[in-house]
Amino acid sequence: MVRQGLGQNWQCVLANDIDPKKCETYRRNWGDGHLVEADIADLDVKQLLQPIDLYWASSPCQDFSLAGKGEGLTGARSGVFVTWIEKISEAKTKGYCPRIIAFENVGGLVTSNNGRDFEYVVSSLQGLGYRVGALEIDAKYFLPQSRPRIFVVCVRNDVAIDADLLSETATSKFHSGRLLRSVGNFDKQLASNWVWWKLDEPEKCAHSLADMIDIKHNSGWFEDDKTQFLLSIMSEANLAKVEERRDGSALHIGMVYKRGRKNAEGQVRQRAEVRFDGVAGCLRTPGGGSSRQTVLVVGQGQVRARLLSVREAMRLMGLPDSYCVPENYNQGYKLAGDGVAVPIVSYLRDKLFEPLLASQAEQAAA
Repeated sequence: MVRQGLGQNWQCVLANDIDPKKCETYRRNWGDGHLVEADIADLDVKQLLQPIDLYWASSPCQDFSLAGKGEGLTGARSGVFVTWIEKISEAKTKGYCPRIIAFENVGGLVTSNNGRDFEYVVSSLQGLGYRVGALEIDAKYFLPQSRPRIFVVCVRNDVAIDADLLSETATSKFHSGRLLRSVGNFDKQLASNWVWWKLDEPEKCAHSLADMIDIKHNSGWFEDDKTQFLLSIMSEANLAKVEERRDGSALHIGMVYKRGRKNAEGQVRQRAEVRFDGVAGCLRTPGGGSSRQTVLVVGQGQVRARLLSVREAMRLMGLPDSYCVPENYNQGYKLAGDGVAVPIVSYLRDKLFEPLLASQAEQAAA
């Protein structure tokens, strides 16, 4: 999805993932001439010994996310960040390091381990010779999906930065409260090489949920008893949202997640929660049935429900219908849940990456 977001003017010289199914999908869309299917720990650093403008990493987020166990950088999955840094460091000793590094993860990265994990990330990147800044960007500004993510953007110390790209203080909607609090706790050394990126705010989201969902989809709809069960595990407040729309002439699209909620006795019970605000919940990997979103179409005296399709999930990530996706439902849903919202990558390309590279080119020409 990062490749899709960067667009045709960017050339990818190396892509890497350990998941064979993700690699299979990548090959179907982009070929495999530059794809390395392997653990990053086994990646030959010689492949980094070439002039590269941008490194992008989206490391596993489970140990930072609310759905994980909160192990942070000590976790087996999210700890792959450390291995990535070691590879960059090794390439640097041989005279190769990119002008820009971007690192994407869930918002929990900022607060994990009382902020110490984020400090480690920033310190590691600064130690490689970069000025570091970050933005918390929600996909809802570009797509009808609530998906806040942290995007750490780093620029090599010798690269000129146009003053228009910088702010002395946090001023953007993408400088979230938790990001501000975390940076506020940095020591002087970390703070001295921290930058606040100043980006023009995006235009209003051009896509509606109705653009993403096939309400005339004629397969996969639940039988009545399964739909009724879904309604039965809603709270009174959530069920009221459905009932007030049931008999109108318009059709309304609701998105449903199942969650564990404590009742008055402190017991955890499964609840179905619905939203009709035109925004889907954050797509997750299908670790269990509750991780998959349900589409609810209400109106004209009816309530219909079915699982969100893989193609719809891909649309919610910003991928075109021409993009080849896995035929297996769980594999496709995992691809979406682990992905990066395509329009955010394009936004960072236009507002940061390419202006930074242009500034460096102008500096070199002078």
